[in-house]
Amino acid sequence: MNILGIETSCDETAAAIYSNGGLLSHTLHSQVALHAEYGGVVPELASRDHVSRINPLIREVLAQAGLTAGQLDGVAYTAGPGLIGALMVGASVAAGIATAHGLPLIPVHHMEAHLLAPMLETPHPEFPFLALLVSGGHTLLVSVRGVGRYEILGESLDDAVGEAFDKTAKLLGLPYPGGPYLAKLAEGGRLSGAWKFPRPMTDRPGLDFSFSGLKTAVLTALPRAQNDQDRADLAWAFQEAVTDTLAIKCMRALEQTGLEQLVVAGGVGANRRLREKLGELAQRQGLRLYFPRHEFCTDNAAMIAYAGWARRSEGRAPTGKLFTTPRWAISELLPPTPVIA
Repeated sequence: MNILGIETSCDETAAAIYSNGGLLSHTLHSQVALHAEYGGVVPELASRDHVSRINPLIREVLAQAGLTAGQLDGVAYTAGPGLIGALMVGASVAAGIATAHGLPLIPVHHMEAHLLAPMLETPHPEFPFLALLVSGGHTLLVSVRGVGRYEILGESLDDAVGEAFDKTAKLLGLPYPGGPYLAKLAEGGRLSGAWKFPRPMTDRPGLDFSFSGLKTAVLTALPRAQNDQDRADLAWAFQEAVTDTLAIKCMRALEQTGLEQLVVAGGVGANRRLREKLGELAQRQGLRLYFPRHEFCTDNAAMIAYAGWARRSEGRAPTGKLFTTPRWAISELLPPTPVIA
């Protein structure tokens, strides 16, 4: 069963093909250079760039996989959440291919695809597991019992962790996209008593997050950063506060659920310091820890193709209804409907 995946939710245009034997091909075009001069994603520019890029990328992955469109068994696309104009580009192309070749159309929830991205790796987790989902706009702790079987245990009450990284990077005068640049700056940082930031909401029960206060703490501290080393030390202290907070909440969630596998997905999952801390936690507690490879932490079509394949293989073929939605809670998802003979 060969599933084409299409991703156009924000500022990456991507296509991939997943089959029963694994990932056959994937490719991606990033719009970072396009949006850099504006300091953030411009929705209209993103949509227009998707229009020009998506069809050549689809042709490329078909050629890499040695397939024609007629040999596909379904077309999965990101239906939401995301920028509505960008989503509509991918959805329209997916619908055109599905209609032309009589294929099932499979709308995919972007966050579900991130949760399932570690399934692209070997070894990969088995259900059930705890997932820390840390993408640009979302910070979630989720109990994952199976495809479509998700229980949100905790979430950010304000800024997501990716937003906190990007906004703090902007305060430090770093280029767009800020998160990776802040992490790079922090590599030259050191422990310094001059910068002490809180670990938000770790001093009370619960699994929710709040990161907007950390951004304010950086803003307050910034006038005291007199040189490049001070800025690196400040970035290091901020990153330590964020990663400590995430590790503490993960440990708390694992204890509450009794789960013994931890999956980390989303763009911030590529952060080296976060990987180190969660690796230390896993070693101490005897847990199994899973990350997607770096290229599958950020938005990509491989995870979309896999999510579409998982739903297509576990349940009845979708109805083929085309839809997109910029807001879509993962708690609204249901497991695949079993095929009834």
